[in-house]
Amino acid sequence: MDETTGTAALEKTQAPPAQSEDSAGQNDAVRKHRYLSPKEIFAMGAVAFGQKNLDEFCNANLQFFIIQFFGLSPNAYANISLGASIYDALDDTLSGLIIDRTRTRWGRIKPYLILPIPLWLIGTVMLFSAPALSPAMKIVWVTFATILKGLGMSYFGAWTLMQYNVTPNYNERVSAIATVEFARLFGTFLISALPFVLDIGRSNNVAESTVYNGFSWVIVLLCAATCIYGFRHMRERIPLQSREEMKEVGVFESFKHLAKNRPMFILILGNFFNSFKSIGAGNEKFFWFNCTGKYSYATIVSLFTGLPNYIMTPLSSKIIHKFGARNTMIGAGLFGGIAYTLMYLIGYHPFGATFQDNVIAHLVWMAFSLTVCGLPNRVISVALAVLSGDVFDYSEWKTGMRNEAIVTTIQNYFMKIGNSFNAWLTSMVLTWIGYQALTDAEGIAIPNTDPGVQRGLWIIFALAPAAARLLTGIAFMFFNIHGKFKEQMLADLEERRKAAIEELEESEAEMETDAAQ
Repeated sequence: MDETTGTAALEKTQAPPAQSEDSAGQNDAVRKHRYLSPKEIFAMGAVAFGQKNLDEFCNANLQFFIIQFFGLSPNAYANISLGASIYDALDDTLSGLIIDRTRTRWGRIKPYLILPIPLWLIGTVMLFSAPALSPAMKIVWVTFATILKGLGMSYFGAWTLMQYNVTPNYNERVSAIATVEFARLFGTFLISALPFVLDIGRSNNVAESTVYNGFSWVIVLLCAATCIYGFRHMRERIPLQSREEMKEVGVFESFKHLAKNRPMFILILGNFFNSFKSIGAGNEKFFWFNCTGKYSYATIVSLFTGLPNYIMTPLSSKIIHKFGARNTMIGAGLFGGIAYTLMYLIGYHPFGATFQDNVIAHLVWMAFSLTVCGLPNRVISVALAVLSGDVFDYSEWKTGMRNEAIVTTIQNYFMKIGNSFNAWLTSMVLTWIGYQALTDAEGIAIPNTDPGVQRGLWIIFALAPAAARLLTGIAFMFFNIHGKFKEQMLADLEERRKAAIEELEESEAEMETDAAQ
């Protein structure tokens, strides 16, 4: 089939699937065969666990630490984040090309579990250190550490491509993705202890910066250990083009093909809208500390809000099998947007003039409302990963090349430009609502009790996620890899991969025969 005309023909026949779209197009042998061993699945989960700890720790605490304890103004940190994110987006262009063209005895992706460790390890520890520096040198310190960490994460992030290459069985891939997302749930347990340690430290006049720095060392060493374990036990199985075949398709030609990849740009748009949630998450610690009075309230609430995730994550693969990844994404986005909006309208202290007037009732309310709002969270995570795999398959179907890193590069380029805007906005909203960091002589943080500031923090906390979810659901209404089109695409890919494997086996057999003679 000619890919260009085939795409047009198939797109005209798109319709709601008559059967499970994720199992379509595979013969019984491929659909029933299981390639992943329990040890390999555990290794995938271990790396996901380590990465989640690192991401969660930085996302939840970095901005707060640098503004509250290192002493940078929100404006300065916003500008650093903006500049570093733009640089990071440009760097991803190069890293994607390098990763796609990597061919080693260990595979294409596995080496990047190990090589970037020193970069993100040193960068993270620097960002959670608070040396006594001049204002100008503080800017230099944070800028250098941010770029160093971002460079390391550009290559470390390639490990997520393993879940699309460990098995040619589509159903097994969806289940593996759900397993990885389930492992990520446990990546918040260690981080959840931090607020209690901080509260204990505050009671004993221990500088909070010391606690944060110690946690940063624990987290980066844990993540490095899981990367080493994953490198030893994971294997890539999807057939790749040789170096010679890669040379036949130039870089310009690769990007030319991607420019026509409509599903990729819908995925980019959906990810961009979904990233708005980080504005609320980035200021979460500010909300809990200043509006409720204690860091640990967030952890107490999270003990309950996280419980449905352990049910929803395993169920997500079943939901996707039944409704398809695209439809699942649409429904989850709309549900989350409506839930967050209702939570905002009711408020975070509906049983008193302030949160402290009826702490128990307000904690119960926040736990209930955030649990409802968070029901689609893990479903969205799994669905996004599955949809990314659909985009990779679509690119391979159209071009004949497996080039996830270049596809991811384009996605990351736009996503990180969007993230740079979100990072800038995350800090700037604190300036717009008039937030000022307050500490006493011992370096202990003091809550800001200004009603306007507290109201602004609640708006950021609730409405940023609401907008993110609603816009994400709407965006994926235009994602065109579903139904009969997806069924035919998967069937075509299956035949091509079988032919490639048979050709490789014949070539290896001929080489062995020649060597024996």
